[in-house]
Amino acid sequence: MLTLYHGRPADETGRLAKEIRVYDLLDRLGVEYERIDHPAAMTMEACEEIDRALNATICKNLFLCNRQQTDFYLLMMPGDKKFVTKDLSSQLGVSRLSFATPACMEQLLDITPGSMSVMGLMNDHDMRVRLLIDEEVLKGEMIGFHPCINTSSLRLRMSDLTDKIIPAMGHAPRTVRL
Repeated sequence: MLTLYHGRPADETGRLAKEIRVYDLLDRLGVEYERIDHPAAMTMEACEEIDRALNATICKNLFLCNRQQTDFYLLMMPGDKKFVTKDLSSQLGVSRLSFATPACMEQLLDITPGSMSVMGLMNDHDMRVRLLIDEEVLKGEMIGFHPCINTSSLRLRMSDLTDKIIPAMGHAPRTVRL
């Protein structure tokens, strides 16, 4: 059974610096959040029990790029929605989107595959990644995501994400319809 904790871990021993930076940002912004620690969750299927415990909108977070790997996108979309590349490509006016490489993910967001999260944008100091949010995601009251690692998951208010966290990271989201 998973346990829901309020706020950051009391003992941060063994936690990665990128995870601690997430807690530091949320605390600095005065954002209340809850946390679940769990075994590594690499896929949406592995997150099903976590999703039930969090009771929040859980996103599929996709890291995409254009053919030349010069434009990068972080797409937040409902976990149960199918991703159709051409639908998003046409909205962005990009001829071909594909998944960005793990190396680009680490270089730009300090995140490894299976840990993709909107919180990775706090590491995008050069503002190379554009945030895209499917309109359905924005309808939820609570949202859940990883704190840049896939052995914990957070739950917080959607309004805190859109009104405090994303602006603090300096990324202006674009709403898309998939």
